[in-house]
Amino acid sequence: MEKMNITNQDHDAFVKNHPNGDLLQLTKWAETKQLTGWYSKRIAVGENGEVKGVGQLLFKKVPKLPFTLCYVSRGFVTDYNDKLALEALLEYAIQVAKQEKAYAIKIDPDVEVENGTTALKHLKELGFKHKGFKEGLSKDYIQPRMTMITPIDKDDESLIQSFERRNRSKVRLALKRGTTVERAGRDGLETFANLMKITGERDGFLTRDISYFQNIYDALHEDGDAELFLVKLEPKPVLTDLRAEMIQLEQERAKLLEKKQDKKTLNKINDVDNKVEKTQALIQDMETLEQKHPDGMYLSGALLMFAGDKSYYLYGASSNEYRDFLPNHHMQFAMMQYARQQGAKTYDFGGTDNDPDKDSSHYGLWTFKKVWGTYLSEKIGEFDYVLNKPLYQVIENVKPKLTKAKITVSKKIKRK
Repeated sequence: MEKMNITNQDHDAFVKNHPNGDLLQLTKWAETKQLTGWYSKRIAVGENGEVKGVGQLLFKKVPKLPFTLCYVSRGFVTDYNDKLALEALLEYAIQVAKQEKAYAIKIDPDVEVENGTTALKHLKELGFKHKGFKEGLSKDYIQPRMTMITPIDKDDESLIQSFERRNRSKVRLALKRGTTVERAGRDGLETFANLMKITGERDGFLTRDISYFQNIYDALHEDGDAELFLVKLEPKPVLTDLRAEMIQLEQERAKLLEKKQDKKTLNKINDVDNKVEKTQALIQDMETLEQKHPDGMYLSGALLMFAGDKSYYLYGASSNEYRDFLPNHHMQFAMMQYARQQGAKTYDFGGTDNDPDKDSSHYGLWTFKKVWGTYLSEKIGEFDYVLNKPLYQVIENVKPKLTKAKITVSKKIKRK
């Protein structure tokens, strides 16, 4: 097993074609981290000219100290049953990390617990410190240890059938409600950033500036690994459909009134009246929208990312208006369809805890993600290879205290 010098293109091709490859190991993703103070180095190892493993090493300076943290986000990318490849990757990672004055090398491989027994064994034997099997969104991890993934390598009807029953109904309804899903270009990022700001204000989290999303889009879109989707509600075609529906309902009601007014017929008339009332309300909503925004209004958006046959839903945003039109449901299904067309077999909804309690702050996230035909992808977790033990111990002790202080301050602010 020897060190290899490969191009960025060869590195990315290996990541995209490897079962343990991940978006965060793409070289273009490293470019997006520069705005937040990270820089990157690459390593690769092979045998007889064949690449056996790669690692994209991110470095960030420790504030006020001449040291860095080396973070191999969702890496190394290799077969963790191949201890020689893993050992070689660690050897070269240590060399680079020491040159950059790193106090530790942190990894969190895209390896699931179910298939990770050998990986755990090898990593511990090589001297890695395992951070444990805590909840998926534990503050002790940089990346979520658990994500929710939908298999999408199936036809549309089978995909919808894989969703939970109520969600199936919502998706079918969303497809009929009149929203349109656009694969937008770079210009759409301004609309997306505005929607993200609305979402942050509604859900109580800080949002990124438009430059952050532009940075991601510019880095990854050229290779087809980043796409922006927006959902628009256009009043004119919706009004046409609703008015046609009203005519049908009125005709249906007229026919029912001609029949014998028994209990069954009266119930049917009542059902029609309810539909008429709801349709009239929707027509009024659309007439109001037509007056304010004759060309339509964007209701939601998201970034869809790729790494080989894996796709990732990132940074979803939505408006507070016209939520009854279920724009997010239409968007999710459309993005799954597009991802499948591009060769993706899975659709990753991102981090979650495993069936959290109803009073947990993560419960809403879990309930949203679990209805999309997802399974829980539980990773083997985070590992540290310590290079500077005194500094590592200081940072490990200080970090939990800072986290606790932030939580305390946050709670005080919320009370005020």
